[in-house]
Amino acid sequence: MKAIWNDTVIAESSNTKIVENNHYFPREDVKEEYFRSSDSHTRCPWKGKASYFHIEVDGNLNKDAAWYYPEASHAAKPIENHIAFWNGVKVTE
Repeated sequence: MKAIWNDTVIAESSNTKIVENNHYFPREDVKEEYFRSSDSHTRCPWKGKASYFHIEVDGNLNKDAAWYYPEASHAAKPIENHIAFWNGVKVTE
């Protein structure tokens, strides 16, 4: 699977985990140079507290376009520290 934004592959993995129709990419399979820390957080009733990244490619910023669970609940441990995308990021084979 590939995550693409602004015509750039920002993550690529053959080992994503699918939860609620979202592909979660292992942290080692994302291209960290495109990711900027965000102060945003949300809470999922069963996965726990999510943290976010902004994505920046060629000077263009996509705010809070990636999320992950740094300390996932017991039920969501398989996706702990895996990164998922939205807000215009295309995930494709």
